[in-house]
Parts: sequence; C-alpha cells; structure tokens
Amino acid sequence: MNRSLTVADSGTAARAARAAEIATLVERDWRLLIGGELVPAEGAARFTVSDPFTQQPIVDVPDASLADVDRAVAAAEAALAGWRATPALQRAELVRRFADLVEQHGEELALLDTIDAGSPISNARFDVEIALGQMRMYAGFALEMKGTTVPASENLHLTVREPVGVVAKIFPYNHPLMFACRMAAPLVAGNPVVAKPPEAAPLSTLRLAELANQVFPPGVVNVVVGNGPEVPDRLVRHPAVRRIGFIGSEPTGRAIQRAAAESGVKHVTLELGGKNAMVVFDDADLEKAAAGAVAGMNFTWSGQSCGSNSRLLVHRSLHDELVDRVVELVEARTIGDPLDEGSEQGTMINRTQFDKSMSYVDVALADGAVVRTGGGRPDGPAFEDSLFVAPTVLVDVAPDARIAREEVFGPLLSVIPFDTEAEAVAIANGVDYGLTGSVWTKDLDRAVRVARALEAGFVWVNGSSQHFLNVPYGGVKASGVGGKEECLEELLSYTEEKVINIMV
Repeated sequence: MNRSLTVADSGTAARAARAAEIATLVERDWRLLIGGELVPAEGAARFTVSDPFTQQPIVDVPDASLADVDRAVAAAEAALAGWRATPALQRAELVRRFADLVEQHGEELALLDTIDAGSPISNARFDVEIALGQMRMYAGFALEMKGTTVPASENLHLTVREPVGVVAKIFPYNHPLMFACRMAAPLVAGNPVVAKPPEAAPLSTLRLAELANQVFPPGVVNVVVGNGPEVPDRLVRHPAVRRIGFIGSEPTGRAIQRAAAESGVKHVTLELGGKNAMVVFDDADLEKAAAGAVAGMNFTWSGQSCGSNSRLLVHRSLHDELVDRVVELVEARTIGDPLDEGSEQGTMINRTQFDKSMSYVDVALADGAVVRTGGGRPDGPAFEDSLFVAPTVLVDVAPDARIAREEVFGPLLSVIPFDTEAEAVAIANGVDYGLTGSVWTKDLDRAVRVARALEAGFVWVNGSSQHFLNVPYGGVKASGVGGKEECLEELLSYTEEKVINIMV
C-alpha cells in the first residue's frame, strides 16, 4: 500500500508562534452558563480536555452534575415568559448582536476548535463563516413566523405561531462552534436554550457562552457540559424540556428518542449518521468527479462527518481510471499539525475513534477489500503514535460488506463498481442510512431520474459536500427524523401552531 503523503510543519514552529496566544486563551477559569451567571460545576467538579494532536492535556473544564442540569433548565423555564413576550424583531436584533460578537472573536473560536477538536485551522475558520451566515439568516427570518386565516365559515379562523418552550440542543465534536451557533434558530423563535456541547471538544461553546452572556437576558442561553452520558440524559428527560434538537450518531439518537418518550411527549429532531453514496456514471467528467469524491469524503476533518460520501459507486468502464485519479489526489494532500496553515487534514478526535477506523480497515481486508492507499498512520516519525489516519481508498469492496454498510466516521473511502443504472440505485439504497447522495453524469434525464430514486434527504448532481443557506438539510431512514435544518423550516420547527376561532 502507498501511504506517502506530504508532511506539513511538524507542529513545533506553528505552535511556538502561537504559544502565548493559546496560553492566554485557554488558561482561564472555564465556567458553565446558568441563569445569566458564569458558575463552576457543583462541588467545583472538573474534567480534563486534551489536544488530539499532541495527546496532551489542555485545560480542566467544569464537569456538570445532574443538579447543574436542573438549575440550567429551571433558569430557562424562568426566562421563558419574558423571552417569548419579547417582540420577534427585538429577539432577532439580539441574535445579530450575538453574531457580531462571534465575528469579532472568530479567530479565537476557530483556534479553540483546532486545539481541542483537531480540526485544521483553515477548516475551523470556515465553520465560523458558516455559523455567521446561519445566525444572520435566522435573524432575518424573524417575521416569517407567520400564521394564516382559513375561510371555513362566517367566523374568523386563524393560526398563530408560538414558541415551543425550553429547548435542549445537543451536538457533536466535528463542528462544535458551528453547531452551537445554530441555537440562533430557537432563540429567534422565542425559546430559551440549554446547550450541551461535546465533552471531547467543549472549549469553543464554553467561550461562546461568555459572549452570549453579554447579549441575552439571564436564563435565555444556558450551557452545561459533563464528562459522560448522565448530563444529556438528564437534559432529555427533564419534564420542563419541550423540544430537543440532536446532531450525532444513530445509536445515540435512538437512545434520545427512547429517553424522551419515557419522560413525556416531546418534539425531537435527529440529524444522524450516514453511509452516503456518490454514483459516477460512464459519461461523467472524470477530473471533476475525482475531485468531488475527495472533497465529498471530507478528508479535511478525517472523514468525521455524517455527510461524507464514504461509498464511491463507479461505472465499471470508468472504475480503474477514476480510482487512479482519486488515489493521486489523496496522496498529494498535506497532513500535519492542525495549527499549520498548510495542513489539509486534522486528527481523529481521540484514541477511541482512531482505533475504530483502524479496526474497520481490518474488517474490510477480512471481507476481501484491497487498500489502494492509506490503511494506517501516515508514514514518517512525525506520525508515530499519532491520532492521524492516512486518507484511505479501498477497492474490491462488495456492496454487502460491513465496510460498505456501516458508518465508520473516519477517512475510509470504499469504491464499488456497478454495470447498470438499476444496479447503482439498488446498491446506493441498500443501507439503513439515507442522509446524502451524489450523482455524476452529463445526461440530464438520468441525473433527475437517479436523484429522485435515491433514498436520501439531500442530493447533489455533479457536486458534493457543499451546503447552502436556506436549502433544507437532513436525512431519511436511519439518518434522521423530525424535519430539515439550516433553513426556514428549522426555525418554524421551534414553534407550535395554535388555532384560534373567533365566533361572530
């Protein structure tokens, strides 16, 4: 196997240049945000957050207790009446002010995602840009929370949209800052929020809490984090929490559904995993398709993305040529310290995810797959005992192999040949997931036909990876339930429709 890759700065120069800045940023008294106060966890409990690149501790952060969760929800509940009574345009204006603060502190927020999530600094900055666009979009939708009138009789029948109540937002480590900023949607809709960031990468959200506290009334934004499943479980089960927005793995999503159902009747939206197919037909533009396969696999953050096109379905006539080009592009990527401006791929978030990716390489080989490139750590002393997984391309993958059916959440791309359109659609749809899909062809009729046939919630034609403002994102089947995100529909999902009949 060929695992030769360009090695970026080992990290010494990049980190030395920003050592003082990083020290100033992280060596603070990190606190939870509860009821408008930045407070320690109960009993001053703390846990350690580590840098996945150096595998060394960064700083200790509060380890919230169940009582802390209860206090955060109680604070949100107390803030509900005043926040929902605040006119929508005023709520939107505060969200815009919040976005302005995020923009002013964008570099430090990106830096935090780089040092505790292992995301390349260029990628972390891009997440800040996306977050700003989404926050300002939701603020701009404030007056779109409209009702209707229904001419059902001589009486007046109308609908109004009202806030749901206390909202829990729980999100993962691959885009912590960007996902945290999506609290803008429930806030504009008039709901106080309790946000629970990932324990593996909580720093940007804890810093965001400090900024939010400069803008919003007490209790409108609350942030709690704990080292384990107890905090999110308590948050989901709390009787005062009416709405839950979760982004993460499919098993955790099912656990949240179960816990929410056991503790009440709650509106739950889940954006979950994916085993997404990119389908390349024999008339596709080879160069663009190869670049799209590499971009769509999200190697930049080590494949740790639910939207990654981790299955590359290629017409047999194009298979060898396309694989050669994908391997060439992959092996030209630069890997190194996420703080290095030239690094094009970050680390796995922790040892557990690293070991999981490596175990799936073994699973794939046992099932008959062949590694064309990657398959382990990048070569060289800079990567010894690191949490980097070289971008990996697997060929001779059977459609029913485990590597072709199960989400890895790592930089492993499986290439599967097909002969007919019907076969390609059957392979693409032959998994439990249905988040994204991608179709590459110059035949417009076929493009539309296959896009319609794919069991996926978000499909590109001759494209991959990109998201767009107000274009609904979300999956079907095991990839999600409850509505789309990143759009007006998401904002409206944080409201309830009330019908009023005025009798005359």
